[in-house]
Amino acid sequence: MTETTRTPRTSRTRRTRGRIALGLSGAALAALLAACGGGGGGGSSSSSSTPAPAPSAGATGTQVKADLTDFHIALSPQPDKPGQYTFVAKNDGQHDHALEIEGGGAENRTKTLAPGDSATLTVTLKSGTTYQVYCPVDGHKDLGMKTQITVGGTSGTTPSNGNGNGNGSGTGTGY
Repeated sequence: MTETTRTPRTSRTRRTRGRIALGLSGAALAALLAACGGGGGGGSSSSSSTPAPAPSAGATGTQVKADLTDFHIALSPQPDKPGQYTFVAKNDGQHDHALEIEGGGAENRTKTLAPGDSATLTVTLKSGTTYQVYCPVDGHKDLGMKTQITVGGTSGTTPSNGNGNGNGSGTGTGY
């Protein structure tokens, strides 16, 4: 009786399988990232799209420019006094973004903005209240797209620096 011996798989076969697995992993990651960009819009806000709206005669409160980039929020000027503010959010990034302001028992957000789009959001900020300002789209907040506004306090706003803790200095609690 002849004995059949199997030859071990060659390293070439293993490399080919590794490349196929790597290619499939890359394709799955690309599909996941493409799906993440389409977060739902909605919420309570007055919204508009491109170009950035100019302040109108009927606009109320102080205008605050909110630049949304990948994955950072910059507010200018930084609100720190109570009153009505109109946030003009513009998506200057390459991914969909939105602006949400949460605090004082209220939660307001813009629609989801495609790159280049803009929207306005008018809110009344109350004295002695801290507000979380962030992008609610698909985990962007966890990627550092957040900041904090303290009204009537001594700290003003804490700018987002993209490092995930939201305080501009590279240290802290991230609120």
